[in-house]
Amino acid sequence: MPAIGITGGVATGKSTFCDCLREILPAAKFFDADRAAHELVDLPEVREELIREFGEKILSGTGDLNRDKLRAIVFRDAAKKRALEEILHPRIRRQWSALAETHRNNIQLERLLRKKSIGQREAEEMINSQMPLEEKIRRADHGVWNNGGRSVLMEQARNLVALWQL
Repeated sequence: MPAIGITGGVATGKSTFCDCLREILPAAKFFDADRAAHELVDLPEVREELIREFGEKILSGTGDLNRDKLRAIVFRDAAKKRALEEILHPRIRRQWSALAETHRNNIQLERLLRKKSIGQREAEEMINSQMPLEEKIRRADHGVWNNGGRSVLMEQARNLVALWQL
């Protein structure tokens, strides 16, 4: 299953489109960056960074984050918006990467279990003993993704052969 990013402005139908995709692809995994950001601001360490950057004026009378006040600040001031993004975006990317890695590992694990007559623990140990995928990608000249059918793999092979013949 490919990784697909759905982007667009506020109230442009991203969530509705994702709902449509969920109906068509019920086994697909979805990562909602807006929801992740909403949850992140409730973490104590993120809250502390927000207060350092924006001041206590972003808190309600009970000490909770006043999202309306924070929103008003960042939509009036591009530098403050960037500051908020610098706090949240790396954390959101880490969450997304972890989810993608887990999904990739589950696919690899399922394939290994089908191919070999071994238990899950042994299969996990085999996978974990190898060089991490990110390192392999960094070192590679070209990458092929085996996350579709054989026809997708064949098309990638044809493209690489054509590239090598240049």
